[in-house]
Amino acid sequence: MSGPELRDISDPFLSLVLEDEAATVRLAEDLAASLSPGDLIALSGDLGAGKSTFARALLRTLADDEDLEVPSPTFTLVQTYDFERFAVSHFDLYRLEEPEELEELGLDELLETGAALVEWPEQGGDLLPGGALWLRFEAGEDDDSRRVWFASDKTDWPERLNRTLKIRQLLTQSGLGAAHRRHLTGDASTRSYERVSSDNGTAVVMNWPEPKGEAGSEAALTYNRLVHRAPGVRAFVAVGEELRRKGFVAPAVFASDLDAGLLVLEDLGSGSVLSNGTPIADRYEQAVLVLAEMHGVQWPKAVRLPDGSEYSVPVYSRDALQTEADLYLDWYVKYATGTAASASAREDFRRLWQSAFDAIADAETGWVLRDYHSPNLIWREDREGASRVGLIDYQDTVIGPVAYDVASLLLDARADIPQALEKDLYQAYVQARQSADPDFDEAGFSAAYAVMGAQRVTKILGIFIRLAERDGKPAYLDHLPRMQSYLDRVLMHPVLSDLKLWYDGNRG
Repeated sequence: MSGPELRDISDPFLSLVLEDEAATVRLAEDLAASLSPGDLIALSGDLGAGKSTFARALLRTLADDEDLEVPSPTFTLVQTYDFERFAVSHFDLYRLEEPEELEELGLDELLETGAALVEWPEQGGDLLPGGALWLRFEAGEDDDSRRVWFASDKTDWPERLNRTLKIRQLLTQSGLGAAHRRHLTGDASTRSYERVSSDNGTAVVMNWPEPKGEAGSEAALTYNRLVHRAPGVRAFVAVGEELRRKGFVAPAVFASDLDAGLLVLEDLGSGSVLSNGTPIADRYEQAVLVLAEMHGVQWPKAVRLPDGSEYSVPVYSRDALQTEADLYLDWYVKYATGTAASASAREDFRRLWQSAFDAIADAETGWVLRDYHSPNLIWREDREGASRVGLIDYQDTVIGPVAYDVASLLLDARADIPQALEKDLYQAYVQARQSADPDFDEAGFSAAYAVMGAQRVTKILGIFIRLAERDGKPAYLDHLPRMQSYLDRVLMHPVLSDLKLWYDGNRG
C-alpha cells in the first residue's frame, strides 16, 4: 500500500475500487446509512484523492439535500451541521500547527452526542481519539478512479461496513444499484428503514439485524418469545404475501436476503392518515372499513413463503397478553407513584386481568396485525376503496381477538383521537360487519374492544416508560397523557369495572 504508514490504516480490513465520482458518492451514502452518534470517520490521502468529495456527499446524504452548501473547513478547522438524526462535525486539520490544538476544537465533546468527519487526521497525531474508521483514498488506474482502504481498531466496523455494502448489493439485484439512499425511519425495535430512489424508481429497504446489547440480552429475547414478537423478516414476508393474496395492500418484495434480515420493498408512498398530527376523519373511516373487510375473511394458521418454507402464525395466548400487561407493573407503577407495585397489588392485577380474559373467551378471533395505527398506514390518494390504505409493520401478526386492531386504530398511540371520533369510527366498523353478517355479535365485540383496548394501552404505558428510562428515549413520555386518557375511556365499560378500581388505586 502506498503512502505513509499511519497508525490506524497500516492494517486494512477492506479495500474497494471506485470507478468514478458517482461511485464515491454511493460509498458515502452507504456509510451514512450506518453512521451513529459517537462515530469518527478519518479521511486520509493526498490532495485531490477524493476526501472532500466523499465528505460532501456524506453530509448531503444526512441532510437529504443534494444542494447543501458544504464549505471546506480548511480555515475554520471545523464546521458542525445539526441534522435531524444527530449532529455531524466536519474537521479539516491540514492547517493544524500542533496536535495539541485538536483539544481546543472540542472533538471529544462533539462525539458525545454526534459524529465527526476528519480530513488530514494524521495532523492530530496521537491526540485523535481511538475507535475511528480510517479511509485512505489513493489514485486509481485512471484519472477518474480511486482506491480506498478501510481500517479501524474498533471491532464492530468491519461488520457494520459489510452490512451496508450488502444492502447496496441487494439494491443492485433489484435494478437499483445506482439508487440514492436516504434514511427513512427507525422504530422502537432494532429495525431501520431507508427510501432509495433512481431513474428506475423508488423502493424501501428494511434492515433488520440481529439484536445486540440490551435488545439482544437473554431477558429481552425471552420476552419477545413469550409475547410472540417476530424474530426476523420471514414473518414479514409471509404475512405480506398472504395479505396481498387476499386483496389487501402490502408492499411487494423486490429482493431479499432472509438470513441477513434485509428486504427491498415496494414503496407505497408517504401519504398519511394524519394532517399535522391530527386525524383525518374520512381516512380513519376508510382504515376501519379495511379492518371490517379483513375480519370477514378466513385467514390461515400457516403461510408458505416463496422459498418453500412455511411460517406458522402464532396464537395470541393468554400468557402473552398477561406478560405484556405486566409491563405496567414493571415500569409504569413506579414511575407514576414513586413506589414499585407491591406483591399483593401484582397478584390482584393478574387475577383481575385473567377474569377479564375469561369474560371475552368466546370473542371472535382472526389475524391481528397488532400495530394497526397511524404510523403504519399509508394513505394512497390516487386509489379507491380499501386499496387507498397501504399496510406496513405487520410482522408481529398473531391469531387473537380481532377487536384488538380496532382498538389499536381508535385509540391511536401516536395521535389524539377525540372521543366523538372514536364513537363514529366504532359505529362505522359495527355497521360494516353487520351489513356483511347479520349475526355479528355487537355486544360480544363491545366487551372484547374494551378488554383489548385496555390491555394494549396498559402495555404501551409500560413500554413508553421503559423506552424513556432504560433506552434513553425520553420523547416517548410526551405520549403519556394521551394513553392515560384512553385508559380512562375503556375502563368505563362494565366488563372492566373491577380492574378500574385497581387502576384507580395504583396510579398515584
